[in-house]
Amino acid sequence: MTEIDLLQSSYYRPLFQLLHDMDRDILALYADRGESRVISSRFVGPLITLSQRGPLPVKELAAAREVTHSAMSQTASAMAKAGLVTIDPGQDARTRVVSPTAQARRIMPLLQAEWRATEATVRALDDELAYPLMQAVREALEALKQVSFADRLQQNLAEQLAKAPE
Repeated sequence: MTEIDLLQSSYYRPLFQLLHDMDRDILALYADRGESRVISSRFVGPLITLSQRGPLPVKELAAAREVTHSAMSQTASAMAKAGLVTIDPGQDARTRVVSPTAQARRIMPLLQAEWRATEATVRALDDELAYPLMQAVREALEALKQVSFADRLQQNLAEQLAKAPE
C-alpha cells in the first residue's frame, strides 16, 4: 500500500467545513431578521448566560461559558463595540462587570429561539447518522485525556523530523 503524502492531506478539513457551514447558516438566520450587523456567533452563548444570570464579572462569564478569561474579555469588548453590553468597573480595580444593553434584551427572544432550534437540529442530525458525531467527539475527548493531543503531536513531530532529509 502506498503511503499518503501528508503535505497533500487535510484530514480534518471536512469537520472544519461542517462547522463553518453550520455557523454560516445560523448567521443567515440573523441576517434574514435584520440582526446581522450586531450578532456574531461567539456572542450568542455569553448573551444568553447574561440574560439568565444577570450582569457578571468577565471572570465569572468566562467560567460559565467554559472559555479563558482572555477569550471572554475579547468577546465582551467586541460585544460592547456592537452595542450589546456595557462593561463597567467592579468592586475592585481589576474586576470588570458585563451587563446586557437594551438592544441585547430586545433581541434575546431571537437568540434563545435560535439556540434551541440549533440544539434540536444538531440532535436530530446526530440521530440520522450511522455513528453519532457527538459520540465520536466524546470518545476523542476521552482518548485525549489518556494521552494529550500535545503529547501525540510532539511524538509525531519527532518522527517526522527523524525522517526529514538533511
